[in-house]
Amino acid sequence: MNTAVVISDTHCRLEGLEKIAPLFAENDFVIHLGDGFRDVLRFVRDVPGQPKKVYLCRGNCDLGYAEEEFVFTLGEVRLFCCHGHRYGVKKDREGLAARARELGCTAALYGHTHCAAMETVGGVLCINPGSLGDFVRPSYAYLAADRKTLVPTIVSI
Repeated sequence: MNTAVVISDTHCRLEGLEKIAPLFAENDFVIHLGDGFRDVLRFVRDVPGQPKKVYLCRGNCDLGYAEEEFVFTLGEVRLFCCHGHRYGVKKDREGLAARARELGCTAALYGHTHCAAMETVGGVLCINPGSLGDFVRPSYAYLAADRKTLVPTIVSI
């Protein structure tokens, strides 16, 4: 079984990261989907395996170097990871799902909307962890994969 903590849209608000930071060492991977990707770096410096277990996307509000998008494998599940703004995710997830299919992925992780969501679009499971920096309803996603089975959970804090 492989596990990942997926966060997005922290926007320099560190309270949520402070609350979940102990999970970083307990899980196999940490993924930040943009808009504050540098925020997580403060909390993973002492995590065993870092930086190999930490993956970062650049969002539309980020400056600095991080990938625009990437494919990540958890267990045997291929995940397309991006912030989402380039795929119009505030309107729908069709473009996101199409890109994931093009890359041979069965799931897509995205942020940008600040709203936690899970839905299947065109055979692709689209997962948004919500905004960990949200003042009202901060959340993140926990992923567990056993071979080709992915079990995602949205966690409110």
